[in-house]
Amino acid sequence: MRVSVNVIKSEVEPRISVQREQVLAMLLQPGSYESGLRRSEMTRHECYAGQLMVCHRGVEVWIRRGELHVLNIVLSDAALRDASDGKNGEVELRHTSNVEDSRVAALVTALNAERVAGFPTGQLFLDSVEHALAIALVEGYAVRRPSLRTYSGGLSPAHLRKVTELVHAKIEEDLTLREMAQSVGLSVSHFSEVFRRSTGETPHQFVLRQRIERAKEMLRTAETRVLDVAIACGFKTQQHFARVFRRLSGVSPTEYRQEQAESEGSDPGGRSLDTSCVL
Repeated sequence: MRVSVNVIKSEVEPRISVQREQVLAMLLQPGSYESGLRRSEMTRHECYAGQLMVCHRGVEVWIRRGELHVLNIVLSDAALRDASDGKNGEVELRHTSNVEDSRVAALVTALNAERVAGFPTGQLFLDSVEHALAIALVEGYAVRRPSLRTYSGGLSPAHLRKVTELVHAKIEEDLTLREMAQSVGLSVSHFSEVFRRSTGETPHQFVLRQRIERAKEMLRTAETRVLDVAIACGFKTQQHFARVFRRLSGVSPTEYRQEQAESEGSDPGGRSLDTSCVL
């Protein structure tokens, strides 16, 4: 998946435009443009901030734009195939000038917030969003609807152990959803479904929790700087690490370290030990 922001300004003369890729676009502010299948028959379109469009590839259209600020999300063919369980070959999406889908809107909003923040969450988050968007678009906007996907159960204990070992081995790295799926020989779509059945979590949630558990071990056993703990556990920034840590643990990393230090100086009943009286 590629994410970019384009500012497209007015052109005096209309021109032929050929969409080369399948794109999900969101207007970042109000704007307008003109388009049509013939140069002599063009229609003006008014757009509102937050409007979502699916632009499919291969269609030639005359277009003259006003000024548009557009968030472009290019979904990979592999993600779209995975979303249709790989059964339909190349997946073609219908051109849709106004996508009214709360699930798609929520995912694009989360992705745009991640972009604005500088993509601190990492590749697995982007993979998970792409996977969820691909499923929503294939289900709602594919030219040929895929056959219904059915899964009999979750991952086997051996497969779950293999995925967990991979996560631990790459805890510092930018692990991808495809790597996790390939480690047990499954498609991304199939893997995501059965993984959630097995663990009750998405792969992204599982990896975040494993990273936070590793961080807790480091905070308990060493006087390592919080920034170094964050980097060692796969977080790009200390701010993102602190935010995730608080969400999953209820306290900040510094507060957690202080609580652990205080608990080591108390007896099981919670009373502080007076080491000055020990002979």
